Amino acid sequence: MAQAIQKLAEKSYTYENDGSIYYRIAKFPEYGKLSHSDFSGMRSGARVDVDEYEKADARDFVLWKAPKDGEPFWDTELGPGRPGWHIECSVMAIQYLGETLDIHAGGVDLIFPHHENEIAQVGGAHRQAVRAVLACTPSSCWSKGRRCPNRSAISLRLRDILAQGHQPEAVRYLLASVPYRKALNFTFDGLKSAATAIERLRNYKLRLETRKVRPASERRRPLLARTAKALEDFAASLDDDLNTAAGAGRGVRIRARDQHLMDAGEFSAAAVPLALALLDRFDSVFDVLKPAGKEGALSDDRGRCAGSPSVRAPRKPRISPAPIASARNCWIRHRP
Repeated sequence: MAQAIQKLAEKSYTYENDGSIYYRIAKFPEYGKLSHSDFSGMRSGARVDVDEYEKADARDFVLWKAPKDGEPFWDTELGPGRPGWHIECSVMAIQYLGETLDIHAGGVDLIFPHHENEIAQVGGAHRQAVRAVLACTPSSCWSKGRRCPNRSAISLRLRDILAQGHQPEAVRYLLASVPYRKALNFTFDGLKSAATAIERLRNYKLRLETRKVRPASERRRPLLARTAKALEDFAASLDDDLNTAAGAGRGVRIRARDQHLMDAGEFSAAAVPLALALLDRFDSVFDVLKPAGKEGALSDDRGRCAGSPSVRAPRKPRISPAPIASARNCWIRHRP
């Protein structure tokens, strides 16, 4: 991290004040592009020392913090101090992924300032990284109408949900049922509905694989065309800003239509391969048609969740060695 800050200093992106080192955002013309903000009128030299702040408080952000009484610090070539939050992530990304990032995933609540500052840091040190695509996912998660905070001492955890008998694939399907840019209102009723939808899809696949259906005929050709079109539409949904909600909806509608035709004895055998291909494509994204079984369970029993039925909260929050993170940040590590 110290070396990365020195590299930025060599290119005049930094300056020092009272032992701390700040990033000069006026030096980086693209600053604000991700969050659709214009900071061109910001007073030169205005600084902010905290890691999290609002757009209205945007200033030159801190890369290296001078030590304060009682705070940990390191002696480096920059002098004594500790790194700012944003520089840590940029350095780790470059070290393990290279100087150009094609896709960077993260919470929408971190678009500003964290991701904005990451782009400025990596872009300042490695110009080609400015062209990286940053996909901010996911949105926030809600439980029973209340927001699950991303930084909370106690929050809902995946292992607690599984301990109540819910299947991992139902959780996965529920999380994907809302576009990633929108908030998910997590409820156990919604989780049960997701499990029901999965069971219906499994039954649909079983009927396709085992039940005899009518042979093809001329009047069944529209069915073949609609099934082929559904496969194309599913792919188009995912290409449309990863719209998993629309993709899941298409799978549900084709299942309902085909099962109605099966019940009426009007489903054509010629449509079976296309329908199975659609299910295979569907499951390559959602991975819900095969039951997870016991291997889906989690062995670690730390970090019980407050607010869940029959599950008690921990007496004292503890730091887990790793977060139990869902696709929507609803399960996070405990913080003291």
